[in-house]
Amino acid sequence: MNGVTPYLTIGGGRANEAVDFYKRAFDAEELGRHPADDGKRLMHAHLSVNGADLMLSDDFPEFHGGGAAPAPAGVKIHLAVEDADQAWSRAVGAGAEVTMPLADQFWGDRYGQLKDPFGHRWSIGAPSREPDQG
Repeated sequence: MNGVTPYLTIGGGRANEAVDFYKRAFDAEELGRHPADDGKRLMHAHLSVNGADLMLSDDFPEFHGGGAAPAPAGVKIHLAVEDADQAWSRAVGAGAEVTMPLADQFWGDRYGQLKDPFGHRWSIGAPSREPDQG
């Protein structure tokens, strides 16, 4: 691995469900899944999404002061693809919520934004034409 790798914390003991969702929605490849000692939560998962690493785990409040991990405000994960319509259809079909419809944008990409069932925000984009010369 190189660079920056997103590491998602999934609330509600739903990290195993999140791994399965990302496989359906974004064609993620599962590289590893490690259960916690309690047999219920997921300690760590490693996925590859469109050639990039993504890691995640269940929330473990006992390791950060007893409260739930903060909500994923202000963070969006961008998925650069060759065919935005195909990737979009797959994600929406798997249950992602549309927050900004997929459309041709002034900067030259076909682009839209989604929220997954675990509260994380995603954008999907692919070059579609030359940018506007404004």
